[in-house]
Amino acid sequence: ELRDRLILSVAALLVVFLGLVYWAPDIFHLFSKPLLDALPNGGRMIVTDVTGSFFVPMKVTMMVALMISLPWVLYQAWAFVAPGLYMHEKRLVAPLIVSSSVLFLLGVGFCYYFVFGTVFKFINDFAPKSISVAPDIENYLDFVITMCLAFGITFEVPVVVIVLVRMGLVTVEKLKEIRPYVIVGAFVIAAVVTPPDIMSQLFLAVPLCLLYEIGLILAPLFVRVTKAPEDTPDSA
Repeated sequence: ELRDRLILSVAALLVVFLGLVYWAPDIFHLFSKPLLDALPNGGRMIVTDVTGSFFVPMKVTMMVALMISLPWVLYQAWAFVAPGLYMHEKRLVAPLIVSSSVLFLLGVGFCYYFVFGTVFKFINDFAPKSISVAPDIENYLDFVITMCLAFGITFEVPVVVIVLVRMGLVTVEKLKEIRPYVIVGAFVIAAVVTPPDIMSQLFLAVPLCLLYEIGLILAPLFVRVTKAPEDTPDSA
């Protein structure tokens, strides 16, 4: 069963990837558009590796294929574990799988549509006028992946809070008590992960704090809905 589910997941990923390969240059252009729009005088990116002009668009296309096929992959994971779960466990796992994937995609979208435009414009406006800005596509890919992962993981904070409370590892009251430390930690993480400018740090730290508060609100409701039935002689 596990092998079949893995084969179906990989097959879906490969089918989507092969269907997108023809448009790989266009996908990379869309991928790099936030930076290109911020470059002065219609600036362009450069390639310093001999094979970079081929492999970098392929990597970006594979990332897009993974995001498109993610619902199917998550469905296969759910179909594998669902038969072994009780009803209250299904009420616990299914929303977590769906919400975590949706929140991750929202984090990536927030980074792409709102953060990149502001950050790239700020960096390029700050650059001395005597230099010509021509970023390398390999470095750009590494930077974008790091930023998208950071924001995608950040948007998982409500799920983490809910899971911790649901498993009984910590109470909502305790999480509220440590709120000041969480806020400080959010800004420290933002300072380490993002570029050294105040805008990108705020774009990461502020959503992290807000999502933490959302997790505190939703955790008690989620615990109540997914509470296991009391053990009785009949159920035993």
